[in-house]
Amino acid sequence: MSQSDADLLERLNNVIIKAQTAGANAADLLYAEGTSVTMSYRLGKPENLDRAEGIDLGLRVLVGKRQAIVSSSDCSDAALDELVERAVAMARVVPEDQFCGLADSEQLANDIPDVDECDPVEPSATVLEARAHDAEAAARDVPGVTNSEGAEAGWSRSRVAIAASNGFAKVRVRSSHSISAAVLAGEGTGMERDYDWASVVHGEDLPDSAEIGRKAGENAVKRLNPKKISSAQVPVIYDPRVAQSILTHLAGAVNGAAIARGTSFLKDRMDTSVFSDAITIVDDPLRPRGLRSKAFDGEGLATSRKNLIEDGTLTTWIMDLRSARQLGLKSTANAARGTSSPPSPATTNLYMEPGSVSPAELIADIKSGLYITGLMGQGANLITGDYSRGAEGFWIENGEIAYPVSELTIAGNLDTMFRSVIPANDLTFRFGTNAPTLRIDGMTVAGK
Repeated sequence: MSQSDADLLERLNNVIIKAQTAGANAADLLYAEGTSVTMSYRLGKPENLDRAEGIDLGLRVLVGKRQAIVSSSDCSDAALDELVERAVAMARVVPEDQFCGLADSEQLANDIPDVDECDPVEPSATVLEARAHDAEAAARDVPGVTNSEGAEAGWSRSRVAIAASNGFAKVRVRSSHSISAAVLAGEGTGMERDYDWASVVHGEDLPDSAEIGRKAGENAVKRLNPKKISSAQVPVIYDPRVAQSILTHLAGAVNGAAIARGTSFLKDRMDTSVFSDAITIVDDPLRPRGLRSKAFDGEGLATSRKNLIEDGTLTTWIMDLRSARQLGLKSTANAARGTSSPPSPATTNLYMEPGSVSPAELIADIKSGLYITGLMGQGANLITGDYSRGAEGFWIENGEIAYPVSELTIAGNLDTMFRSVIPANDLTFRFGTNAPTLRIDGMTVAGK
């Protein structure tokens, strides 16, 4: 049976005390336990029902300016004693890091707001089966769909606790519900695959399972008989399911660790215009039921909403304590961490505020252009800003979606691309990072 939060924190604090007794000047301990259930359906029949449970923990100790981390999935008293011994021994011999260290006590989160990150209801296997069945059945009912990779319904709950020698000791519990479906349309070598999915914190916020399936089927059928196009320089429209990748590249370029290393093309751009003055990009860890919401970060600091880009201007880096110390700044409380590595900066619920025009209006004046629904590869060089990725989607002619296209490469430079971004008004919160439909003019599209 799982320990109460109070008992768990007491046990973690006892490990911290043992580490200090063994010679550590400071220490913290991250504990994570999780349960997940997944039900899959394929070709009208249940395929798998899987349940997984696990526990992991990571002890970080500091001896002077040296730190070491040891992780384990064994929480027995003997294993924890060995964990302490190994961590302290390692910390005595690793190189010094003048920027490592825990938060000062006055930096720690005290009042913890409720971000509604845990659904108390665990769905039964019957409920998960119904979700998966309905999604796959609806996908296969779409005319033109010829095969199915299946549908999957999942649920998970995790409990994470952090205890540290600076006095921080908190627990957070979060849940997740998900549905996905993937199907194929067409025959033989002309088959095309597509998908749809949804992930939410509370089950009541899930979209209708059949709607997920229908979208997956319709997406696949729309992709049939793609054409190859000639290379050109044209406006490009990013569908919302790929538009968030533009924000992901921005997040990497303003990551405090990259700025401290000097490995970002934006390293000298603080307080300057990076996007047009119509663009505001927000990181909001306190968004209720957000997929990446958290009231405190991985170092125990209170989180807060912040505008990374405000009216086009870059206003802040994304920092944990270490990168903030390197830069001579204050942490933005964006530390993320696992049990086997030290904290590092990461965004939470990152999104671009919507624009004022509809997606149709965004496309209306495009004589020839590309509407992207899928991207391949990681082709963004954050040192230079050079950008090149494989793409697929639809060709635009005279303001209308004309036909599917594939085997394309799109290229540009992120600095120029950021300045050209025009957002539509269709922002929805489906992922941890979200953007509305985006238009970027002047992209190079390489085809046949």
